Amino acid sequence: MNKTKGATESEISKALIQWQKEYLGRGPIAVKTDILRDLVIVILRGILTPAEYALCKDREGVLLIKKTRTDLIESGVEDLKRLIFNITDEEVVSFHTDVSTKTGERMMTFKLASNLEKKY
Repeated sequence: MNKTKGATESEISKALIQWQKEYLGRGPIAVKTDILRDLVIVILRGILTPAEYALCKDREGVLLIKKTRTDLIESGVEDLKRLIFNITDEEVVSFHTDVSTKTGERMMTFKLASNLEKKY
């Protein structure tokens, strides 16, 4: 692999921002990607709209926002897996995600077929 770990993490962050803008119509305020062993961990900040924050004042609203946001991401999961593969040359074997309705952050975790960190 010719790229550094930091360069790969930055490339993943930029690609996820672009994917969010194209697929969901708006991107996060900030993205941080970390490669740890066979995991790619991505934190996206500033993903909720003011209207979504307003809905999160009670448990029903929190559950609604979490479900809607998760369903949106899951509908594009094959694109996300392909995006990670194209950057890392590693197959994504599982994908996990959740959104915090308190902080407006989304965490995405991609579990890869092998230890990507060892390649750097």
